[in-house]
Amino acid sequence: MGGEGQSETREAIMEATYRALCDHGYASLTMQNIADEFGKSKGLLHYHFDSKEELLVAFIDYLLAGFEDDIASIEGPPDERLAAFIERFVVANGDERRALHLALLELRAQAPFNDRFRDQLARSDAIVRAAVADMVDEGITTGVFRADTDPDALARVVLAAMDGARMRGLTIGDDTYPAAVRDALITYVLDDLLVGAAE
Repeated sequence: MGGEGQSETREAIMEATYRALCDHGYASLTMQNIADEFGKSKGLLHYHFDSKEELLVAFIDYLLAGFEDDIASIEGPPDERLAAFIERFVVANGDERRALHLALLELRAQAPFNDRFRDQLARSDAIVRAAVADMVDEGITTGVFRADTDPDALARVVLAAMDGARMRGLTIGDDTYPAAVRDALITYVLDDLLVGAAE
């Protein structure tokens, strides 16, 4: 029972961190902000996490687990799954998602100076890249995608384009940027993968 209660508390802290990050951004985020969202004392928050850094490292892990579940929930043939993946994760729909992406962009900017953030983000990149590469590999195996496609190289291009689209959209204030890159990925990358596309 204690383990279940501990798990529920941790989930509540992660949800509070999500809301606080959306409201305050990374640079202004404090443990008190998170405690306020959590509805408990800052002391209780510190009982579970010694520092804001430790909590944010756990939060990245929490987001990654949710991201993996999201990817796993996408069904269908590999070309449809890859298109759905691009659609779902390149465009930050809604003010809350946009605020979260902005906070995560701030957090990413700390990674070159913070080993723990960098390690978590590198792990995230490896997991997501492998998921995309697996979709492409399955497409090759089932004859949907061209056999001369390099799954890992393509995954790197897709993720770099998606990350760049979100970053540019946020930093230059152009909300149309991610959707334009999504459309270009579908038209010039995904469609070109299909068997017969080069003929």
